[in-house]
Amino acid sequence: MDQRVQVVSRLQWGAAAPRRRDTLKGSAHRVVIHHTAMANCRALRECTDQMILIQKMHMKERGFDDIGYNFLVGGDGTVYEGRGWGVIGAHTKGNNHDSLGVALMGNFNNDTPCTEALSSIKQLLRSGVSLGYLHPEFILLGHRDLGNTQCPGEKLYASLPHLRNLT
Repeated sequence: MDQRVQVVSRLQWGAAAPRRRDTLKGSAHRVVIHHTAMANCRALRECTDQMILIQKMHMKERGFDDIGYNFLVGGDGTVYEGRGWGVIGAHTKGNNHDSLGVALMGNFNNDTPCTEALSSIKQLLRSGVSLGYLHPEFILLGHRDLGNTQCPGEKLYASLPHLRNLT
């Protein structure tokens, strides 16, 4: 069975070139789930506009080499390539050397993540394991588990047990 997930590539969403690209030393052992804390997007055009906005904010305001996350997921379940597989992200200060950062687009302090988005994250993680980019016994965490933040929001954080079960 093919475990790959369809991903909107950097080229397809109009990403700027990264200033620098460092690769992970082996497969990621942790996955850190985030939310963008922005408006929810549910359509390709709306989400690609947000992707460009997030990348500009990360590179210009925060001084990152690229968009901080490895992947982002829209409210309709579409997966967008951030830094991609095997690349060190800038999503969780002090914890990027062995992790993959996945952000759900929206603010999940009040909004509930939709089933399509959660299913896409599960499929993405399965794909990462089958492709060898993610250790089969990876640990799934919310950003708040590693820093003083509300991220990934109350409602998304409550959904993490559902994401931990990949079967």
